[in-house]
Amino acid sequence: MFGANSILDMGRWALFASQMQLRVAGENISNVNTEGYSRRTVRLEEGVSIDYRPGQMGTGVRAAEVVRHFDKFVETQYLEQASKRERWGALHSSLQTVETLFNEANGVGISDSISEFFNSWNDLSQRADDYGTRNDLLEKSLTLSSTLKTANDNLDQMQQRIEELITNDVTNANTIIEKIAETNRNINIHENLGQNAPNNLYDERAQLIRDLGGIIDVYTVDKGSGNLTVLTKGGQTLVDGYEHFSLEVGAPQTVKQVTEGSDFDGTAYFTGNDNYEYTIDVLSDGVVGSAGTPNVATFRVSMDGGATWLQDEDGSTKVFEARPYGQEVQANDLGIYFGATSNARTMPANQMKAGDTFTIIPQKGLYWVENTSHKENITPIIRFTGMDEEQRTTGGSLAAYFNFRDAYVGKYRDKLDAFAETMIWEVNRRHSQGAGLEKFTYVDGTYAVDAPDRALGSDSSGLAFGSRLQSGSAMVYVYNQETGLLASSAALDFSDAAGQQNFNPDMHSLNDVADAYNRTFGDHLTATVVNNRLRVEAKDGKEFLYGADTSGLNAALGVNTFFTGTDASTMEVNTRISGDQDFLCAGHVNGAGEMNAGDNTTARAISELQDQDVSIYTVQEGRSSQSLLDYYNGIVGGVGADVNTAKFNNTYHETMAGDLNDRQQEVAGVNLDEEMANLIRYQHSYTAAAKLITTADQMLQTVLSMKP
Repeated sequence: MFGANSILDMGRWALFASQMQLRVAGENISNVNTEGYSRRTVRLEEGVSIDYRPGQMGTGVRAAEVVRHFDKFVETQYLEQASKRERWGALHSSLQTVETLFNEANGVGISDSISEFFNSWNDLSQRADDYGTRNDLLEKSLTLSSTLKTANDNLDQMQQRIEELITNDVTNANTIIEKIAETNRNINIHENLGQNAPNNLYDERAQLIRDLGGIIDVYTVDKGSGNLTVLTKGGQTLVDGYEHFSLEVGAPQTVKQVTEGSDFDGTAYFTGNDNYEYTIDVLSDGVVGSAGTPNVATFRVSMDGGATWLQDEDGSTKVFEARPYGQEVQANDLGIYFGATSNARTMPANQMKAGDTFTIIPQKGLYWVENTSHKENITPIIRFTGMDEEQRTTGGSLAAYFNFRDAYVGKYRDKLDAFAETMIWEVNRRHSQGAGLEKFTYVDGTYAVDAPDRALGSDSSGLAFGSRLQSGSAMVYVYNQETGLLASSAALDFSDAAGQQNFNPDMHSLNDVADAYNRTFGDHLTATVVNNRLRVEAKDGKEFLYGADTSGLNAALGVNTFFTGTDASTMEVNTRISGDQDFLCAGHVNGAGEMNAGDNTTARAISELQDQDVSIYTVQEGRSSQSLLDYYNGIVGGVGADVNTAKFNNTYHETMAGDLNDRQQEVAGVNLDEEMANLIRYQHSYTAAAKLITTADQMLQTVLSMKP
């Protein structure tokens, strides 16, 4: 039993074991530069032992299995840090393009345009009736509006380009997800536990997971073999063994989620566009209805996933009423209304219930698709507190691109719009109370309402600057066109009976404004509503001017204003002024009802606006009080700070990921010096095994040559 044959057999197994070790060492050496390759070694087992005399005897060695060296714990940590590294790296790269856009070092930026604009008003205040100065002011104003529009357009183009990258990332992610599921299947086909491990498939799967982690934050649950589950950090399953799910870029839409017991048969609709998601939370049971309808449901609006809610001027949560189609309530940049699920213009039949929620996604969003009937919104959100919404995507390049589009470029555009809106309002507020070199025979308001019978200060009026209106009076002066003498002057009378009543934005509509003109100056002026805008015409032989306006009515309606538009993309000089410089207001009507050509009251007031603190509001940062130039410089400084923050986070997570990858390579990486030493050792083992076989053969030949 333990003769020469058994020695031959033992040598044969030793030879095979050494041969396998040499083969695996050669595979390690040849793949030293292969990405994702994990070092492998041969696990040897002692052959079975047999009881015998003079004692138990072994049968040699057995090459049991090729073992893959890989640290799963370190890899889990690496995936988290690498995902954050990719997020901040992509974000830093993208933000650098924005920093270039806001570069003020070359002397031709927005900051210089703002200074030149106000300096031109100062020049006009010194030469109020000089046409050259007036022309220079118009040129500087056009430059300012053009520069703001160009900056806004560039930011818009950045958002559009980033959406292309988002689409590419989602396509790549879905391909990788499918490959991981297929690799799981192949692992189970080829694996025989303890005997045959498909190490190349394990390496392939690990590399695929790394690639996926660079796109979206993931973690894994490994139950062994091909039973691996890949999930997002928010808990959405991407791969479960052989089964896989997908990601999708979805069009703007509303997601409805009603509370238990609610049978509301409608949903929320919107007009306009914004960079943020809107979360609508119903506060009270009720119907969808018009103003005056009893038991109308109320709701509040959040733009950071419910962390904060839109506020009124006094800091309290703003409450809106649920309106139907055609009566949208304005919440920041969106008009919100409710209609039947099947038809936006049809009134829902059933009531809303407190706790019903609706999420409006005004831009393309990211969705996890479980099946054709269920999608989950996982679009990344950064709350206004600076924290990520953990139930959404928070890592990888997808998070970076959505963050760049919404939280960063969206923020810059909001602040640029807030700057432009405040500039328009504050200049118009002063200009609308001034007088130029020529009187009006007609005026057309530049700002329209949605319906002329709604209170101008209501959320559903559609008036761009309706929220800035106050209770107060508005003076109008009427002159004899032939003699130039004052024919009549008074504040607009909003009372139905005799007596004076000031304008009230919570009560009076555009129709009421027209009625007030006709009531106050019926013998001299005619006011009508044309295309939901105010039109005032002087009767034959009359002309008119505007004076003090404590309500802001003229500025809100676009009457005698310098700018038109409401934000950076629409801000322009009023064509009435650019077409006739005589209507550019430098002076004002004095207490005697006189207008003097050299008067500089209005020009001086607008020039002084450069250094005055004004109220500027954005939904993300709330209300601040500072000068317009300081506010814009704050935008530029904020971009620089964001770039530095992204750079720091990228460097930090890159260092962390690099350290973890080094730790993984200590286990899984191929060390050529070690492999060369192993080659020598395995070669000696092979030579010794061969010598053992030669010796056994000689023994066998000796036995066979013995004569009986």
